[in-house]
Amino acid sequence: MNEKDTKRLSRLTAILTQLQTNRLLTSTVLSEKFEVSVRTIYRDIKALEQAGVPILTEDGKGYTLMEGYRVPPVMFTEAQANALITAEQLVLKNKDTSFIKDYTEAVDKIKAVLKYHQKDKVNLLAERTRFDQNNNRERNSNNLSDLQFALTNFRLTKIDYINEQNQNSNRLIEPFALLSTENWLLVAYCRLRKEFRFFRLDRIKKMEVLTDTFGPHKMTLQEYFDKFH
Repeated sequence: MNEKDTKRLSRLTAILTQLQTNRLLTSTVLSEKFEVSVRTIYRDIKALEQAGVPILTEDGKGYTLMEGYRVPPVMFTEAQANALITAEQLVLKNKDTSFIKDYTEAVDKIKAVLKYHQKDKVNLLAERTRFDQNNNRERNSNNLSDLQFALTNFRLTKIDYINEQNQNSNRLIEPFALLSTENWLLVAYCRLRKEFRFFRLDRIKKMEVLTDTFGPHKMTLQEYFDKFH
């Protein structure tokens, strides 16, 4: 096998991984990612189809894999998938670019085996989690996993919260994002105050994720910062 064939085989494998990782991809996005022409991507997609990969084309939107087609060596619970995404955000703060590249590619392969509904949730969590640069202070919280679940499933959450003045209050909140600074912080819409608030996770003394859901807030984490800060 010559170098050209080797590169193409590697690209075909990578395209399949991308299709398994993302719900919908355009030929333009794929061509930019792999630094080849759109025409080359068309040929690659055709080659994958001829190899038996069930790729569906949505007019004007892009390519997607038929639901249920995935590599099945590993199955993750939602909490395990969330933990991996949180770890990925930490790794992205590492200054070793080769380490970041290797880990990101590994996580892409892990995402590839997730079902569509899990994929949407881990991608949402990745967008709604942010870390400060290399902060080594201890972070104490027993609620992170439950809050990740509440955030990605849009579940109302009751908390017993103690503020900086040591005052206790009961809140009904809509979890929106998780930030890691000197402490873990939750950004959530507070129904008591009728506005977005920060809550330190180590000040949450009791928490219950309810079965009731709330409507997703139609903005990204960056849009939240731009709007409220």
